[in-house]
Parts: sequence; C-alpha cells; structure tokens
Amino acid sequence: MNTIITSKEEILSRSRDLIRHKGLSAINIRSVASACGVSVGSIYYYFDSKTDLMSGAIESVWRDIFDMPKGSDSFADTQECILWIYEKMKSGDEKYPGFFTFHSMGFMEGEKSDGKKIMHDFWYHITSGICSVLKRDAKIRPQAFNEIFTPEKFADIILALILSSVMKNNWDSYPIMEIVKRTLY
Repeated sequence: MNTIITSKEEILSRSRDLIRHKGLSAINIRSVASACGVSVGSIYYYFDSKTDLMSGAIESVWRDIFDMPKGSDSFADTQECILWIYEKMKSGDEKYPGFFTFHSMGFMEGEKSDGKKIMHDFWYHITSGICSVLKRDAKIRPQAFNEIFTPEKFADIILALILSSVMKNNWDSYPIMEIVKRTLY
C-alpha cells in the first residue's frame, strides 16, 4: 500500500470519484483510504473525522458542479444566469447521480449540521449571484420590483423552483424561464 499521498485535493478528488460511482453513502475513512491507496492514518492526517471528510467531500462536489471559468463571473442578463445555474444542476445530477436528493434528505436529521450548512451556504451563494445579476440587468422593466417583491425574494423563488425540478428530476427549464420572462420583462 502506498503511504504517500500528494495532497488533500487528491483525497477529495478520489472522494468525488467514489460519490460519482457509488454515491454519497460510500464515503468513509476506509473506503477513501482504499481508493487513494493509502493507510487510514494518511486520511486522518488531512481530516480529523469521518464527518470532516464527508463535509470536505460534499463541499468539493458542490464546487465541482458550480466551477465557474475564470473571468466569467458576470452574466449578460438574468435569463443567462438562471439557465447556467439550471444547466449546472442538471449536469451535476448526471455527473453525481442522486447527490442532490441524498444530500438534502440525508442531512435533515439535525445531527449532521455540517452537511446542512454546506448545502445552505451554496444555496445562499446561488441566490446572491442571482440577486447581483437581477440588480444590474438593464432589460428588467422598472416596476418589476418594489419594497415587498424584492430581487432577493425573487431569487429565493427561482432557487426554490430549480430545487423542485432537481427533486423531481425534471430538467425542462421552459416553465422557469417563462416565469422569469413574464415577471421581469
């Protein structure tokens, strides 16, 4: 057995491979050590516990799904942004089958607050990105938002619709895009 591991990122890469092929439930210290060809102690060098490893692996999957190419942090308009998010969720579901469902359902027990926090942090990041685009999208009609119906509330609605599509495994973005068009333009 190889006892040298090059980096924490290599462990996370092998963890992502395990998640991709065997699901999130395949992540544990022994399975990751085996996938890396190292001893269990080598994994503990980088991760204090199974929970720490699981949190790192989950965050790594989220980052892989939403990896945005350098220099492309702004979208031309809200529709482009939402379609990008939708496509990333769809391709993420294809790349990591069952990840979204297992992650959201598997972390509702309360004791797994790290996983829930990671998921909510990414959701917050997504809604913040949508809000940012909404606020600079020159195509949006002037009266689309007010004190009650804010860009933040609309971003929450859009994320809820996208997550509903994920849970239903329904990748038809047309209804969401129609809501965006009819509400904003």
